[in-house]
Amino acid sequence: MLDFSSLLLAAALSGTCLAVTMFAIWLTAPRARFVLTVACGIIVLVAHVILFWRYTKEPDPLLCQIALALLSLGFLIICLSAMQYLGVPDHRRAIVPTLAAMAVCAAFTFLGLDGVGFIVTYATVTVLLSTIGAMFWVNGSHDRRILLVVSFLSGTCAVSFALCGVVLMAKGQWTLGAAPDNWAERLNSVVAVACMTGLGALTLSLHHLQAQIELKAETMTDPLTGLMNRRGLMSLHAERPFGPFMAVVMFDLDHFKRTNDIYGHPVGDQVLCRFAAVIRKYARTGVDAFRLGGEEFAIVMSRMTEERAHDLASKIGVAFGTEIVPTPLGPLRSTVSGGIGFGGADGSSLDEVLAEADAALYAAKRAGRNCVISRKRMGKAEPVKPALRSA
Repeated sequence: MLDFSSLLLAAALSGTCLAVTMFAIWLTAPRARFVLTVACGIIVLVAHVILFWRYTKEPDPLLCQIALALLSLGFLIICLSAMQYLGVPDHRRAIVPTLAAMAVCAAFTFLGLDGVGFIVTYATVTVLLSTIGAMFWVNGSHDRRILLVVSFLSGTCAVSFALCGVVLMAKGQWTLGAAPDNWAERLNSVVAVACMTGLGALTLSLHHLQAQIELKAETMTDPLTGLMNRRGLMSLHAERPFGPFMAVVMFDLDHFKRTNDIYGHPVGDQVLCRFAAVIRKYARTGVDAFRLGGEEFAIVMSRMTEERAHDLASKIGVAFGTEIVPTPLGPLRSTVSGGIGFGGADGSSLDEVLAEADAALYAAKRAGRNCVISRKRMGKAEPVKPALRSA
């Protein structure tokens, strides 16, 4: 059976291997900064284990203070990596209380109450690990099975540290003069090695999952405007039935080819980006915007009556008509035409609604452009606010 020193050395070896693996992954994918943060946290914990092992051989108050400080600091860094991965803001909420607890621990240890210092540190680590588990469970948006395992391992490790503190309090060991050695400490060493190894493996899984999500987002995003592209439209709505209160608006910038021919493609790109910015301005919950290709755009609207859909599309057209793009040939204002298609009571397909919106768009083009037409307005185009100088 392994003795306590062997367990500590096993923990240090396991942590070192994990950290090296994390650093190697970060070097191949520098954008995954949370992996680098995890690696730094593990390195700090390895330093703690080594110093703590040294402390078990030659007890020294200063060595005790440093080892306990590294334990809290290591788990603080790992907690920050979790916040980094999940996009949780305001890291001060974790940093300030942990630093305060480290200061309290150092004060008690300096006064000779090293047992109290251990208890404070174990309590701090318990809170940090519990926070990690809670954050992944509450804020995670990925595979819930992975997040459940992360939360379980963090919680299990937190319980093992809590038991170490409880045993010290139950025995009234406020002053130790040496490293604590009891059943809880030995259990904690085993659990910490197992949990940290598991969390390291799950970190790799989460990194892989995040890379897949980012790749999928890139393939569904138009690089010029930042809107979703046609693939994004199909991914989100191809299998979705469109009811009577769902609509698709197709927009086509008027005379856009002439804009490129006269003003140049860089100016044309600016016009496209301006229109995308206008769409974003009027976007809200239930409104998804897409660039289908070239000068064609679309928005999908949910919980929308025909009047409200027409009003929103017209506002977008009016707002775009006021946009001014400076060019060497003078200020440029462009216009846009729009067509609206609606779902049916029995649920229409995306292709059916797009076909209806496309027909309405061509009706708007035939009506003189710079207007929005919907199914009930096919015969009466309502012009949008005219541009001062149109392409």
